[in-house]
Amino acid sequence: MGLTQHLQATILAQRGHMFGWVPVALACGIGWYFLAKVEPGFATYALVSAAGVAALVLARVVPLIWRPLCFFLALVALGFVLAGARAQRVGEPVLGWRYYGPIEGRIVAIDRSVSDVPRLTLDRVVLARVSPARTPDRVRVSLHGDTSYITPEPGTVVIMTGHLSPPSGPVEPGGFDFRRMAWFSGLGAVGYTRTPVLQLAPADGAGLWIYKQRMAMSAWVQRAISGEAGAFAAAIMTGDRAAMGQGTLRDLRAANLAHLLAISGLHMGLLTGFVFALMRYGLALIPGVALRWPVRKIAAVVALMVGAGYLALSGGNVATERAFIMVAVMFVAILLNRRALTLRAVAMAAVIVLVLRPEALSGPGFQMSFAATTALVAVFGLLRRFDQSYLPKWLRAVGAVFVSSLVAGLATAPFAAAQFNQFAQFGLIANLLSVPLMGVLVMPAAVLAVCLAPLGLSQIGFVPMAWGLRWILGVADRVANMDGAVNYVPAPDPVVLPLIALAGLIVVLWQGRLRWSGLAVGLLAALLWVQSERPALLIAESGGLIGVMGPEGRDLNKARGDGFSAEIWLENDGAPVAQDAAFARGGMETQDRISRATVGGQQVLHMTGARNLAALDGCGGADILVTNQEVASRPCTVIDINALRRDGAVAGRVIDGTLVLETARARTGDRLWNTPELRNATLGPRRGLIALLSGQ
Repeated sequence: MGLTQHLQATILAQRGHMFGWVPVALACGIGWYFLAKVEPGFATYALVSAAGVAALVLARVVPLIWRPLCFFLALVALGFVLAGARAQRVGEPVLGWRYYGPIEGRIVAIDRSVSDVPRLTLDRVVLARVSPARTPDRVRVSLHGDTSYITPEPGTVVIMTGHLSPPSGPVEPGGFDFRRMAWFSGLGAVGYTRTPVLQLAPADGAGLWIYKQRMAMSAWVQRAISGEAGAFAAAIMTGDRAAMGQGTLRDLRAANLAHLLAISGLHMGLLTGFVFALMRYGLALIPGVALRWPVRKIAAVVALMVGAGYLALSGGNVATERAFIMVAVMFVAILLNRRALTLRAVAMAAVIVLVLRPEALSGPGFQMSFAATTALVAVFGLLRRFDQSYLPKWLRAVGAVFVSSLVAGLATAPFAAAQFNQFAQFGLIANLLSVPLMGVLVMPAAVLAVCLAPLGLSQIGFVPMAWGLRWILGVADRVANMDGAVNYVPAPDPVVLPLIALAGLIVVLWQGRLRWSGLAVGLLAALLWVQSERPALLIAESGGLIGVMGPEGRDLNKARGDGFSAEIWLENDGAPVAQDAAFARGGMETQDRISRATVGGQQVLHMTGARNLAALDGCGGADILVTNQEVASRPCTVIDINALRRDGAVAGRVIDGTLVLETARARTGDRLWNTPELRNATLGPRRGLIALLSGQ
């Protein structure tokens, strides 16, 4: 067989299985948009769109073996345009300076910050001496002061005096870009207040009715179930995690049970699956209905409606939207007399999510949920080929739980390790002891409590629900405190995660022996991960913290301050020790806020404070001067506060014996979310058009 014939036979073998590659092509286009170093303009979008159309035209005239490639390229172009359109559409003003003064706004969200204090998200923002055109659409404020003056309620207009600043960029080049996430969330500033929060106007509730019901239900659940179990119940029923303690969250993460908190595929699947089974078998008990009506389809419609209500009540975040789309595709398949759990259904859900929210592609929620779902559908589809009728039903049920926990854990482990720099050593054990209880006790009990609430009998459901949740919390506490419960891993190079995803997709989607080439791709990703090297030098965006990689790990120049950057650096190193412990390593000469270190044969001098800088002669013999002050020209490489504010955090890598510096801005390029000039060019004409159309 010639090469052309062999290629044609390989392509023909994929017929009927091509749809699984549609979201992959869209993801490639979306990734292309986010990796671009320059914000695309109209000419670029026109060119990409024309290329996509040309690929579709070619698909009608080229030989059969080349048609899939043409369609793939057209979808890549579509993904690129979709991502760009979404970025342009969601843009809102971003605060361009540090602000201190009165802050007025309406409460639209309440949660807790990483430092475990209440946090408010406000819209209808008013800032002193800031024009409406430059005022962010939404801001988020952490409450470090006295909160006894007001009980935060959705819709309440509040006023306070606080600090606001623009969303920060990555703490190191290539790191998580909070500024980009804030752009797609419409968040234009973040900050804090240490003053009392005062009510300016009572809650009007306009557009917030569902959110108010959500908060009311959360409070109701927490009154019914006390302690951390009540906070857990509120989180899984309404998505409100504000009452969860940081210690509990750490235990759940260390035991690989944090996914039980997120209203995602597990919760949506358990809830709608329980409702579907209850309706189906309940109606089947009525002979007249069972014989005359399509009971299975009626149950699917009811379950779909319940899922939609759960989506609305939970706040409609990305993870819950993704989960609802997944179950909606499955129930629609039932209505159309198709198999519900197929790779085609998973691909359809992924396509819908990527079209609606292209930015979700880079989030751990999207990656982990679709990795788990794809792997589970593929493995159970394979197991259906084997006759298991000779096994007892109880053994098949236990085996299904074990296999699902094992498969989901293995599929999500690389993504969890890459995103969070840790691997739960005993996560499988914790999931085997907890996940079945969520399905057979906790979620059914929650449904029962809600159904019996109008009769005043909700405790019939809440009591067993509390038993199950306290068991899960006990498992998390026990597993998290076992020796070696968590293994830490360094952050991989950017190419590693796409290669891991590609490896899994080839194994699952490709038809024929070539699918096993995915194992080679996975091995390549593992080798690249092992060989990933962390930066020898890191400089925080504030200019107040530097970190140098030493024999014992990263040495920091101070024991306190810039704690968030220090924490993320050490986690990405795979060695999350306390900041003061990293400072105590003594790898740098530090005295009176002046630090010296040698990196890649170059002398690095770091200093803070205007007085120290004024007393410095030249560069003090250093090759690189780092400071949180403004610096005029000096006879060395200067990284001052102006450069850091403009270009973001800095990383230095030793390449061929030379220290090479890279800024966060150089890695991400000039994009809408980090370049004020681009934002103004985009938002100005758009706001003018809106004002013209509205007659303002």
